[in-house]
Amino acid sequence: MMTEDIKKGRRLPPWMRMKMPGGDHYMQVKKIVADHHLHTICTSGNCPNIGECWAAGTATFMILGDICTRSCKFCAVKTGRPEPPDMDEPLRLAESIRAMGIQHAVITSVDRDDLPDHGAGFWAETIKVLKKEVPGLTMETLIPDFDGRPQLLQMVSDAGPEVISHNLETVRRLTPQIRSKAKYDTSLSVVRFISESGLISKSGIMLGLGETEDEILETMDDLIESGCRVLTLGQYLQPTAGHMPIREYVHPDRFKRYEEIGLQKGFAFVESGPLVRSSYHAERHIIHHE
Repeated sequence: MMTEDIKKGRRLPPWMRMKMPGGDHYMQVKKIVADHHLHTICTSGNCPNIGECWAAGTATFMILGDICTRSCKFCAVKTGRPEPPDMDEPLRLAESIRAMGIQHAVITSVDRDDLPDHGAGFWAETIKVLKKEVPGLTMETLIPDFDGRPQLLQMVSDAGPEVISHNLETVRRLTPQIRSKAKYDTSLSVVRFISESGLISKSGIMLGLGETEDEILETMDDLIESGCRVLTLGQYLQPTAGHMPIREYVHPDRFKRYEEIGLQKGFAFVESGPLVRSSYHAERHIIHHE
């Protein structure tokens, strides 16, 4: 049930309060991103950790523009008709990564259902350019589902990122309510393909949308069965009044318990907490597997 605090519009609980972004490193990252005309999920997705991550000199870059062809009920990214892919974007991205001194980059993208290959070819080219232009760089690629088409997933896998992540986002029952096109089983098939390709597979879900504990545990089991190695769990935050409402602010103690359960179930690494997002502390996930 919806909590009384949410019904009455009370302030966020203490554990959800975040510091305002600022500092020299934050301003440097902001300038580099702007100067190279890039997009980040940090800003497009209203990430609560932007201050911490940018102050540390890290960012999650978003390729293929900032307009998504889908309209999921949890996501703050703009929806509409995207511009054609910018073929100079991979080189500008490489220049930004060099300027920021990043050793482990996280790349994501909007959904591009308007393109015949859903953007998979552009993804592969971006990975190859980054590996060539920034020697020694490791990468996590947070990819769309590409409609679950194996040949498109293979293109990204063949480019050789160290980690491929695809978020399940929520439990099976709530998927039709909050994801505009993506299907629960399609996403599981993407995770399974990544796992069988020999790369580190990663996925994440949001809590506080009305899911039950049994459903969370069932989702963990589904991901484990699909070969998922890394799991993230974080608190859903409603971007606007038109998005899915928050049903509950999950206490940090419960997040900690889910972390312990996930490790017991067999995940190699679990990042679980109210402010956790899929790319939060991503560098730890690859270090953990080295």
